[in-house]
Amino acid sequence: MTTCGPSSTPTGLDLPALREKYAAERDKRLRKEGSAQYVHTGHGERDDFFEKDPHSPPVVRDALREDVEVVVVGGGFAGLLAGAHLRKTGVEDVRILDMAGDFGGVWYWNRYPGIQCDNEAYCYMPLLEELGAMPSKRFPDGAEIYEHCRAIGKHFGLYDGALFGTMIRAMRWDETTRRWTITTNHEDELRARYVVMAIGPWSKPKLPGIPGLHDFTGHTFHSARWDYDYTGGAPGDTVLDRLHDKRVAVVGTGATAIQIVPYLARYAQHLTVFQRTPSAVDARRNTPTDPEWAASLEPGWQKRRQAAFHTFATDPFPTLSPAEDVACDFFTEVGRNVSARIAGQSLTPEELAAIREEEDYGVMERVRRRVDEIVRDPETAEALKPYYRYLCKRPCSSNDYLEAFNRPNVTLVDVSATKGIERMTPTGVVTGGREYEVDCVIFASGFEISAQDQQLASGIDAIDGRGGLSLYDHWRDGFQTLHGITSHGFPGLFFTGNTQGGGNASVTANYVQQGEHIAYLIAEANARGAATIEPTREAQDGWVALIKELAPPKTFLEQCTPGYYNNEGGGTGGIRPATGERYGRGFYEFDRLLREWRDAGDLAGIELVR
Repeated sequence: MTTCGPSSTPTGLDLPALREKYAAERDKRLRKEGSAQYVHTGHGERDDFFEKDPHSPPVVRDALREDVEVVVVGGGFAGLLAGAHLRKTGVEDVRILDMAGDFGGVWYWNRYPGIQCDNEAYCYMPLLEELGAMPSKRFPDGAEIYEHCRAIGKHFGLYDGALFGTMIRAMRWDETTRRWTITTNHEDELRARYVVMAIGPWSKPKLPGIPGLHDFTGHTFHSARWDYDYTGGAPGDTVLDRLHDKRVAVVGTGATAIQIVPYLARYAQHLTVFQRTPSAVDARRNTPTDPEWAASLEPGWQKRRQAAFHTFATDPFPTLSPAEDVACDFFTEVGRNVSARIAGQSLTPEELAAIREEEDYGVMERVRRRVDEIVRDPETAEALKPYYRYLCKRPCSSNDYLEAFNRPNVTLVDVSATKGIERMTPTGVVTGGREYEVDCVIFASGFEISAQDQQLASGIDAIDGRGGLSLYDHWRDGFQTLHGITSHGFPGLFFTGNTQGGGNASVTANYVQQGEHIAYLIAEANARGAATIEPTREAQDGWVALIKELAPPKTFLEQCTPGYYNNEGGGTGGIRPATGERYGRGFYEFDRLLREWRDAGDLAGIELVR
């Protein structure tokens, strides 16, 4: 592996002018309704089409009536890692429920052409050492990651007891039995001592609320439910040979569109890409894994690599040397350049912030100039330039996306001036007073990541704790947890994902951290003879207060263009980070806090319910 160093970025930038430009680009895209601008799937026959499983037939089985130790809701990485850690602590009676036909979560559902990992897999794919696995390249294809998910399921025996094709309808705490009663679409009634919520933020597709959305009589599908019967090809086969006479539209230009557009451009008669906000797209250095390097790795290599990656990708002022940046790419470039600037200096917070801003602007200007180097049409190139701060949106990389707009059969339509598509007709898409007639519309419009309504995001009708308290009411004005993992009034219910815990550039590290802690809590409750556990109200309230005390100002997100990172710029729901209410001292400080809490052995703030 090569040694990394600070990158070369443009200097002498007019920062005041760029700040004004960034603000203008944000303002012209802001919509007062915020996330309410989206249509939510699963409400009516036409919308259900966008959620159906194209990969597995419907599951037909008899209803179950049984007691179970632990139910894990979700079979993606979050659920798999919770199950793996439970197995490690000796908890065997585990059922994982998922509406999909197999494990994999986002990697089960998303099988569109060109799907790959979009940050390096040596850090993203968990348990590589434990399973004796190694990614084939830095950014492996989705099928490889999906198989890794299945391998985790097999390695830890999680297929035993798994219920696929199963959707939870409701979960209610029963004070008499000291268990959760869980009902499903198969009329199951599972009575669980513990429930782990592991549904993930990328589980429920959403659609843009375009007037006339359902008037369109052509073909439509969401990118997470790719229709190969229509396009041709198959998962892993990117020859979309049924599109040769089709006019195709893609709505959305986030991380998914960056990957699908090159293939659609290659095979469609004509491709029209409707863009509200461009992604920042850097070059992709997707080298095969060097077998000699892999053989040279010493035990613990993945955790050490992850620590360096997360430091440069998420720490505003990394103290590591740039040479320690193992990823050495766009995800870590700003941090790497900052670390080179601040090394050995004693700087005020204001000086540090100024250096961070300068490096941020420099990297984004480099990315914008890359657009000019690639895209031949000046008007198209200007529309593809991202005018916002690094990390306002998910960083992307591709060696084919920008190049696709040089093809004569590809049109970019910038809808920022109208804050989105105006309407749809039976035959096409209207914006700027012009109708673009198309045969197929593919919605690369994302997921319910920033949904204000927790019920909407989960898809579960009711989660009711002690005394009938609804979790949705309990969390309506913000998360109420201890360590982001448990909540008072909801005994034996655990949470994973973006709540009030650590945060970093690779969500799977969160799931490892959370899965380990949840497994510890359940194992300790069993060892101490408790029926279940929950945090005290005082401990919960203290944690919430600490999270708020350490919370960084929302100024950065307020300055960003609208997207799921900032709840579409706020609107009626206000600015809420999609990454949850993170522990302000950082991911590894949070990890240290949890380990010290466990090492103390007194379960401080946890009540044992007997």
